[in-house]
Amino acid sequence: MKKVLSIVAIASLAIATVACGPSKAELEAKEKAKQDSIAAAAAADSAKAAAEAAVAQAKADSIKAVEAKAAEEAALAAHEDSVKKGLIKAPKKK
Repeated sequence: MKKVLSIVAIASLAIATVACGPSKAELEAKEKAKQDSIAAAAAADSAKAAAEAAVAQAKADSIKAVEAKAAEEAALAAHEDSVKKGLIKAPKKK
């Protein structure tokens, strides 16, 4: 009788342990949610990096435009100075 009772108790504990674990579908759903979360984080990082790159490019373009304007103004000033000094002739105005 004791042996039968022990076997029944062990069997019921084993069944209870197996029954309490997550099912295969639950494990797959949890893994899919984890992968989706990783993908969303990677996409957010990628979007942030793209935005930062766009800001950096805009700054570089602005600096380049200012430098080009300064170079043009310097060339014009040098030309006007050369005309004043008589090194070159002033262009004829139309």
